[in-house]
Amino acid sequence: MAGREIPLLRQRDFRALFTGQLISILGERFTYLALVGLLAEHTSHFRDPRSSLLLSLLANVMLAPVLLFAPFTGPWLDRTNLKRVLVASDALRSVIVVLIPVLYLGTRNTAPVFALVFALFTCNVLFLPAKSALTPEIVPPAQLLVANGLLSIAGVVATAAGALSGGWLIDHWGWQTALYLNGATYGVSVIALLLISYHPHRAAAPPPGISWRRYLVEVTEGWGVVRRNPAVGIALLSLGAVWVGGGFLHVAGNQHIQRSASAPGMERLGLLMCALGVGSLIGTWWINHRGKHAPRAVLLGGGLVLAGLGLVAFAVSARFAVFAAAAFVIGLAAAPAFMLSETLLQEGTEPRQRGRVFSARDFLMRLVFLLGVTTAGWASRSLGLRATLLICAGIVTAAGVLALWWGRRLARPRGA
Repeated sequence: MAGREIPLLRQRDFRALFTGQLISILGERFTYLALVGLLAEHTSHFRDPRSSLLLSLLANVMLAPVLLFAPFTGPWLDRTNLKRVLVASDALRSVIVVLIPVLYLGTRNTAPVFALVFALFTCNVLFLPAKSALTPEIVPPAQLLVANGLLSIAGVVATAAGALSGGWLIDHWGWQTALYLNGATYGVSVIALLLISYHPHRAAAPPPGISWRRYLVEVTEGWGVVRRNPAVGIALLSLGAVWVGGGFLHVAGNQHIQRSASAPGMERLGLLMCALGVGSLIGTWWINHRGKHAPRAVLLGGGLVLAGLGLVAFAVSARFAVFAAAAFVIGLAAAPAFMLSETLLQEGTEPRQRGRVFSARDFLMRLVFLLGVTTAGWASRSLGLRATLLICAGIVTAAGVLALWWGRRLARPRGA
């Protein structure tokens, strides 16, 4: 097929990665809903005064592995076989999620649950940057943006389907069933990933011998790559704003949804996550087709401003129809932050630096998520849910305005 690009989904390696991503994220949506459902059952549908504390604690336990380990895993990933990392991570995650209901039902205590969640997200510390670093090594450079778009589509389709079916499943069959099914989805993902015929990138010269000093130097080099590229800076600003918003919604949004419901349960949350996924799917499709030549700063900044407006509508209403419309708009507006930041980081880094760069990204994003969760936990108790959600809307909108301003400055010729 000289002179022609083979469609990505006809390339075996990318098709295997796409399938593994689709199935794995489907299970992850079950896990998130199941964990919220577990805490809802434990706190009488968040009517217990400890509800905000437990939701904040869950978020912190999910974040802690990234904050502790991500800054230091990059150099190791750059020296190892990325396919093996993906397979081992999903195999471990399959075992861990099955153990969560076993230990909770045996003890009726959330401490073992939080310990297993910590282990689960420790696997994510390795899986996520390895997946991002592997993608540009198995697809042609000219198809990288399309590949990230397809992987984003897999994510949002899995989010929509997993949220829609997971909410119903948890309310009718229990959160335990959702976790057992997630264990099975991770097993299927392992089989798909094993089909990738990946050979690690061969460096022009063998890497220098490793030592503690050399390892820290390589960690610093990864941060330097992220810091020096202004376009990447805009992408990370936009992605960070989305993660801050996610932290606020995890604490204040979940409580706002449940307290506004006539019959509390996970179906409403699942439906809203589905609307979010559909909006993100449409946004990703539009960027891949109509918006691929639009200025990236405009897409990123404008999307955040639109997401801020969606958050305002969510905060001031108690009607489910408004919640659903707001979720759709937020998903549509957040799509550029996820898709474009991935491509910018992949294009701006060398193959043997990508593990460090994507580990640094994961660390930064989880750090701002932690700040969002912590702030939202305090504000929810002190100011109320509506005020907390309006603060979130203001932060996201301000980040969008800053991205637009930063993008205009970068676009001006020097001396203008």
